Amino acid sequence: MIRMNDTDFDLIIAGAGPVGCVMAERAACGMGWKCLVIEKRPYPGGICHDFIHESGLLLHKYGPHLFRTDRQSVVDYLSTYTEWIPGNYRVQAFYRGELYPLPINLTTLEKFFRCSLTPESARTLLEKERTDISHPANSEEFVLSRLGRNLYEAFYLGYTLKQWGIHPRELLPAVCGRLPIRFNRDDRYVDEPFQMMPRDGYTRLFERMLSHPSIKVIFNTDFLKVRDRFHARKAVVYTGPIDAYFHCRHGALPWRSLDFEWVEMEKAIQQPCVAINYPSDHAYTRSVEIKHVTAQKHPRTVISYEYPRAEGEPFYPVPTEANLAQYSLYRCLAEQETAGKGVYFCGRLATYSYLNIDQAIQCALELSQVLRDRYGHV
Repeated sequence: MIRMNDTDFDLIIAGAGPVGCVMAERAACGMGWKCLVIEKRPYPGGICHDFIHESGLLLHKYGPHLFRTDRQSVVDYLSTYTEWIPGNYRVQAFYRGELYPLPINLTTLEKFFRCSLTPESARTLLEKERTDISHPANSEEFVLSRLGRNLYEAFYLGYTLKQWGIHPRELLPAVCGRLPIRFNRDDRYVDEPFQMMPRDGYTRLFERMLSHPSIKVIFNTDFLKVRDRFHARKAVVYTGPIDAYFHCRHGALPWRSLDFEWVEMEKAIQQPCVAINYPSDHAYTRSVEIKHVTAQKHPRTVISYEYPRAEGEPFYPVPTEANLAQYSLYRCLAEQETAGKGVYFCGRLATYSYLNIDQAIQCALELSQVLRDRYGHV
């Protein structure tokens, strides 16, 4: 039993998401540290958590998490705790009654403009469509400068308004710049060379990472409510919302959240791909059929519909100039907390950044090396 005033830990970690699990595993297995992980949910994995639905299907509770990376080292590290199955990450957009491949590729352009194209003629077409903006200052200008107004209004404008709750001209260029533009017929959603899924799911992967005897985990506990009851000999790693750590001293940072509607269907497959985006139709942004990437064989299927919200569990930081300026005030506080108290901030919520799974894991691996260099082995 863990006492609420226990000091018998080298490292205390707030959050058992991907960052927290990697930090605990590296500290315990790589440095011989005793670790305590405090997690507010009843399971590890954070928003990567998957679960067995009443239908018997393995579902992603907080939306699809499609593992991809260009780092062999990240794949090698995680392969200690999971086997893999190939990723099948294909996404389409529903516009005016038809489905179009996303990201935009040669097939998308041919279908949208009702013509046959070669890579060269497609580039010429977009050169005529695009708006001449040499230095895009926001997401609207970024898309207009690459694709022009027709494609922007068809595939980006409505989706962005729903997803972020603000106009694309208020968002930084990188928000709508995450998707590539292809002049071939490659319909994969992402470009990274490694695209796969953990064979037994994310939750099982993270459970294995936390199974070391030097790692203790407390679930159903909010770190911020008990942080004064535990004391680490070496360091603390905080992975929650950075504004909450500092009692919103500089105001609450804006976050976007999601609500999910689950619909079970009496058929093996409903959609042609894992996700369908709805830029213009419906209140939801997309419908997800996770069977396409988990490769489950089952006579029934489940579709999840995602409804963006301003309130609720924080999922995504809202990348505007004003919000990043507000975050910079918290980053200064975090740097002082690191220097003065040995509290390190890592992960999407703690750094107010839009990190993919592999990026979050890489940040944790790098931080674990910082802690090793600073504090050494036991």
